[in-house]
Amino acid sequence: MLALSRKKNEAIVINNNIEVTILEVKGDQVKIGISAPKEVPVYRKEVYLQIQEANKSAGEGITGLAELKKFI
Repeated sequence: MLALSRKKNEAIVINNNIEVTILEVKGDQVKIGISAPKEVPVYRKEVYLQIQEANKSAGEGITGLAELKKFI
């Protein structure tokens, strides 16, 4: 993990097309802005984990190609 210090209105760039900017620092909260292409999904981690769990649950019970074909 890379740890960086940034002040308000400072940013970091990831992979030439994602920019993360510090918008506000208030107490122990930091508000950030993320600029990324539309095709790059951006989620809060807790939401991302819920999506992953839902996808995993949806895939359970399908054990083979024959069962998958039933759904098509």
